[in-house]
Amino acid sequence: MRAAIAAAPYPTALLPNNDARAERCLATLGITVRSWLGALTRHSGGLLVDHGWLRVNGGGTDTLPDVTTVADPATRTLVIAHDVLGGQFAWRPAQPAEAPTVHYFGPDDLGWQDLGTGYADWLGAVLAGSLTRFYESLRWPGWEDEVSALQPNQGIHTWPPPWSVEGQNLATASRTPIPIDQLVAFHHETARQLDQP
Repeated sequence: MRAAIAAAPYPTALLPNNDARAERCLATLGITVRSWLGALTRHSGGLLVDHGWLRVNGGGTDTLPDVTTVADPATRTLVIAHDVLGGQFAWRPAQPAEAPTVHYFGPDDLGWQDLGTGYADWLGAVLAGSLTRFYESLRWPGWEDEVSALQPNQGIHTWPPPWSVEGQNLATASRTPIPIDQLVAFHHETARQLDQP
């Protein structure tokens, strides 16, 4: 994993870990460091990828939750990452008896999409450069400087929002830093009101 991080085509930072907290996370997850999720959880507080656009949850820090903090045991869901616009990546089964795959909740369509890949393959693709194409329609000129200036617990609220017709061009939208949990909650509440699945 360290080799993949070092070879990433965009700036990627491995956050320092807290040993005791990381061990508790591993015990809660019931996994070992032989998996990519286990290794990231045990050996880092998390990962900031592509100037901090994507924040991958690991063992947790003061400004980034650990991967077990945002888990939903009832649905076997782990929120493994979030992006600066309030999108979320979750590792969960598409059906109750199936193996988990990575799903993405997008701030531009307010729906969950099954990416059809496991955790290690997803993170490997992220570190190999997949974010550039994945987020192509959600970026604006100079986004790198805006995003790099944020803390991991901050996101960028855009108005009009990216899920609206008026908000499709984020270069002309108003952009304001706000706490990421508020931004995520705003998108999910809007999806609920619009009866999105």
